[in-house]
Amino acid sequence: MAKRDYYEILGVPKTADDATIKKAYRKIAMKYHPDRNPDNKEAEEKFKEAAESYEILSDKDKRARYDRFGHAGVGGNSRGGFSGGGMTMEDIFAQFGDIFGEGGSPFESFFGGAGGGRGGTRRARGQRGTNLRIKVKLTLEEIANGVTKKIKVKKKTPCTTCSGSGAKDSTSVATCSTCKGSGYVRQVKSTFLGQMQTTINCPSCSGSGQMITAKCSSCRGDGTIQGEETIELEIPAGVEAGMQLSMRGKGNAGAKGGANGDLLINIEEVPHDHLHRDGMNVIYELYLNFADAALGTSIEIPTITGRAKMKIPPGTQSGKIFRMKGKGLPSVQNYGVGDQLIQVNIWTPKKLSSKDRSLLEQMKEMPSFNPDPGKSDGGFFDRMKDFFA
Repeated sequence: MAKRDYYEILGVPKTADDATIKKAYRKIAMKYHPDRNPDNKEAEEKFKEAAESYEILSDKDKRARYDRFGHAGVGGNSRGGFSGGGMTMEDIFAQFGDIFGEGGSPFESFFGGAGGGRGGTRRARGQRGTNLRIKVKLTLEEIANGVTKKIKVKKKTPCTTCSGSGAKDSTSVATCSTCKGSGYVRQVKSTFLGQMQTTINCPSCSGSGQMITAKCSSCRGDGTIQGEETIELEIPAGVEAGMQLSMRGKGNAGAKGGANGDLLINIEEVPHDHLHRDGMNVIYELYLNFADAALGTSIEIPTITGRAKMKIPPGTQSGKIFRMKGKGLPSVQNYGVGDQLIQVNIWTPKKLSSKDRSLLEQMKEMPSFNPDPGKSDGGFFDRMKDFFA
């Protein structure tokens, strides 16, 4: 099923400012919050859908990529993105807790906090790992077909000695004295609705509810070590330079058992020897000598899929644009395939021998060599207009 438009989900126009987007998200999140809709799968999906929309539209860079490329520009076609089955309530509350007042739920004071609703079960463990950003260079051929690449990424990984806990052993862990093991502390915060009692992750234990009394000797209590992972990237066909894809959970491991960060993949294009890209179209600059343009000829030209033959009709003018339909690049959003455009340039010799000069002097006097453009020839802009029409 096609993903819904993020602006449509939040019910805001594309020109909406940050405050309008935040207000719209908060309204929807309050309506479909799990504490108000226990065991309601439909409400939970709408809650997640709104969170995903806000995650993109509240970020300046992500919003710009989404406006330009759609869902594909923000990882919509990559595995492990923000959306989908891998997104949990803990992810949402950890990332957007400020929407509700740091704690992640404005309803805990209404539903009994730790003893009711979801407050007692939604405990964040450790600190979330940081995101990693990499660049992936792609040829036009790889962009045309999509490609799977395996890359080695140096990153923080869970400590193998303590299994990511950060503790020396199982006896080196004690209940946090600040939160008494609950993983959170309460606070009163003033909002536009008045004073609200909310909860936040305990600053002493980072929400784990436990304190380390003796640190692991390998990771020194952090729960992570520097390591390396080979990651398989599935790049969809039609991506563009500057587009960013994401793989959820493939970034640095979180401290003390926290969630992993994400892997952000920035796309770069490797310049082609003969072709250059213009959106979905591929352009080839063809240089012909005067004789071939006047007499016509048959030539081979490079394309993304190899070399192809084409005929040049007699009397071809400089600036003429030929089109090879469907020989361009696919749309990353499956809107179709572009064309290959061949623009003709008549090559003017820069150095002439005495024999060349003599022949040209004779040709110059012949009537058929005098310019006599008709309406069908037109200028450059007329040709471009006719082509795209």
